[in-house]
Amino acid sequence: MTRPLVETRDLKKYFRTPRGWLHAVDGVNLTISRGQTLGVVGESGCGKSTLGRVILRLLEATGGEVLYDGENILTYKQDKMIEMRKKMQIIFQDPYASLNPRMSVSEIIAEPIKVCKTIAGRKAIEDKVYEMMDTVGLARRFVNTYPHELDGGRRQRIGIARALALDPEFIVCDEPVSALDVSIQAQILNLMMDLQEERGLTYMFVSHDLSVVKHISNDIAVMYLGQCVERTQSDELFDNPLHPYTQALLAAIPVPDLSARNRPQNIIRGEVTSPVNPKPGCRFAARCPKVRPECSVEDIGLKEVSPGHFVACILY
Repeated sequence: MTRPLVETRDLKKYFRTPRGWLHAVDGVNLTISRGQTLGVVGESGCGKSTLGRVILRLLEATGGEVLYDGENILTYKQDKMIEMRKKMQIIFQDPYASLNPRMSVSEIIAEPIKVCKTIAGRKAIEDKVYEMMDTVGLARRFVNTYPHELDGGRRQRIGIARALALDPEFIVCDEPVSALDVSIQAQILNLMMDLQEERGLTYMFVSHDLSVVKHISNDIAVMYLGQCVERTQSDELFDNPLHPYTQALLAAIPVPDLSARNRPQNIIRGEVTSPVNPKPGCRFAARCPKVRPECSVEDIGLKEVSPGHFVACILY
């Protein structure tokens, strides 16, 4: 069995608040194989984006390990971590807020190259910028334009070009298409899949949109209030969802068929449990239609209930 490119072991990230510790990421275990895509889904506030930032060490972890090609990068000093930055990049959600409005397209794409000093010489950097613009389908005539002069799709292409400028191996895609129109979403997704095939990239793809995640992902992890409640292959998750929360998420996907109007609805009721100083037990218990008394006794970890299918639920 080949070693995964990225692996987390009991990864945790807590934030101090006036009412106690907010458990944004709490004991997450996941693996991403080289050249594959792991989709991470869940409702707002479940810790998806925080997980990606902790893996990249944009936020420092509270506990656990992040293994990159078998080495725990959380132990790296600043000098070694700067070298790791060349291998790990991120595409942000908002293609406008993530770009410096005072910098032109060429300056934005060239910035990581200059910071990491991967290419020397003005002409060589300029050639690399043009190469990146060609790679992501951004016309060269926009080289001296500014982000506010471009539409959302082109701005996101700039973000992708910037992420690719250092020729990374692993990219965290933090909802890269959620702020775009549907037609532009398809273009960006197809571009990312083509780039993955050409360059052998490994993605962690964070999204609310389950249809998008199914389209691009090999494996999917479902998060709820900082914890991973189910993880398996993409097709298996859609064909055989086991956790009640996953079942409710899939039932909420709109079906473009009038005959589906009368299908039974799986509505999640109840209040979301506070992530500040959470009590032991399943965090979905307060809203779960299949809850049992033992659900609130102790934390429930992921268990492999069938080959490659992990779920955190006492029903299995």
